[in-house]
Amino acid sequence: MAGCVSRVELSVSCRSLLDRDLGSSSDPLCVLLQDVGGGRWAELDRTERIKNCQNPEFCKKLVVDYYFEKVQKLKFGVYDIDNKSFDLNDDDYLGGIECTLGQVVSSSVFTRPLELKQGKPAGKGTITISAEEIKDTRVVYFEIEARNLDKKDFLGKSDPFLEFYKQSDAGTWQLVYRSEVVIKNNLNPCWRKFSIPLQTFCGGDFNKPIKVQCADHDSDGSHDLIGAFETNLTQLQKAGDGSSVEFECIHPEKKRKKKSYKNSGIIRIKSCKIETAYSFLDYVMGGCQINFTVGVDFTGSNGDPRSPDSLHYISPDGINEYLIAIWSVGSVVQDYDTDKLFPAFGFGAQVPPSWQVSHEFALNFNPTNPYCQGIQGIVDAYRQILPQIRLYGPTNFSPIINHVARFAAHSAQQGTASQYFILLIITDGEITDLDQTRQAIVNASKLPMSIIIVGVGAADFKAMEFLDGDNGVLKSPTGEPAARDIVQFVPFQQFKNAPREALSQMVLAEVPKQLVSYYKWQGWPPVKPPEIKKM
Repeated sequence: MAGCVSRVELSVSCRSLLDRDLGSSSDPLCVLLQDVGGGRWAELDRTERIKNCQNPEFCKKLVVDYYFEKVQKLKFGVYDIDNKSFDLNDDDYLGGIECTLGQVVSSSVFTRPLELKQGKPAGKGTITISAEEIKDTRVVYFEIEARNLDKKDFLGKSDPFLEFYKQSDAGTWQLVYRSEVVIKNNLNPCWRKFSIPLQTFCGGDFNKPIKVQCADHDSDGSHDLIGAFETNLTQLQKAGDGSSVEFECIHPEKKRKKKSYKNSGIIRIKSCKIETAYSFLDYVMGGCQINFTVGVDFTGSNGDPRSPDSLHYISPDGINEYLIAIWSVGSVVQDYDTDKLFPAFGFGAQVPPSWQVSHEFALNFNPTNPYCQGIQGIVDAYRQILPQIRLYGPTNFSPIINHVARFAAHSAQQGTASQYFILLIITDGEITDLDQTRQAIVNASKLPMSIIIVGVGAADFKAMEFLDGDNGVLKSPTGEPAARDIVQFVPFQQFKNAPREALSQMVLAEVPKQLVSYYKWQGWPPVKPPEIKKM
């Protein structure tokens, strides 16, 4: 495994995008893909969507690991987003570019014309990317409110939001944060607590000039400036522990025209705190064990394992889609587990000797010790059990999710970042207990665990995509939202002809984020925190 030299964050802006919307401007979003070989591209990150804007300056930075010794081919794609689905195939393509990460990091500012396809320009559209190495893992947390803001809307009050800019070495202002909450019709807003990585905010320079703008949000994208002020982190840091820092919000035009002008409102920094943000590697290297459990779908819809049409049919070369999924995910995860003992279960089959249907039986037929030695142990147990059970139904996920959740809950009671649980469910997709599964996932979202679902075969996986909270927050049948997004669903079909590592990369892409989000939510540092290197 090549050593990651460093992480870089990419700032993206576009100019003169094509206009695909009737009656308004496009609603652009930029997605970053990386070449994973075999002509396939895997998504690394995406920006926010900006409504009605042909010259967007995206606030969310795209973060990518930089390997000096690898040619990392990247693709930036800009899309006009007109729906809530995560899938970009149903959105208008506004153009893109292909380049290498080396090209971007070796240019201070990298600007290229957007193309709809090779050699076909996307109108006059351009994309500009600048890279900055992430050296500092600290994060600045803000609590901010305002009072007596100017009224900007003819009929209602203003809909204020905040933007923070840092001054670059060249003296230009670069957007580092845009508040996501637009507070409707309120001249005395109190924004939700938010955080900005210190590196993004000021590059670690506490005296770097920072400009804060307050503007009135308009749905057509023509936001009106209420006022602005300049400061730096040293000044902002004085807020906290009961004392706040206040700034006058000044509109330059009004100040120039009116002698009696005082301000356009007061921005009050209630709290500004700097904390260390730990990474996935900080937790793993600090002693966090990752526990891997496998659940295999043995329901009748898979087909008779003796028939070559069955998803459980083992081909003459000894493999099927279930085995490939176990191998590709397990071979990555096993490196993070010291004892290499993995519990493995089946569900949806009639099991001897009573031939009762079980939704949670040990693959090695040993309920008191369902552990298999290494990934090979799971593969061996799977091969041995196939001829001994009868595929049946229904397809219930909740028993095996609740099984792993019990272990995760026990671990969480220790109050340390010492154990994290990954459940891999491999299924042909016909889920029966959707409501119970939704409830089980919402409960599990409060525990140190992630769920990966690999869909095999060509069934309709709409229910699986629903459980993967990418299109919005998953809710239990009673309406309780998941505390975190912990489910990643991947259809095996998309990876049938791709290199084996492409599946594991896609399947495991979310796990580091999910692990960090859980421990951050709990406020738990690594068991052995890293030593802070002096800059």
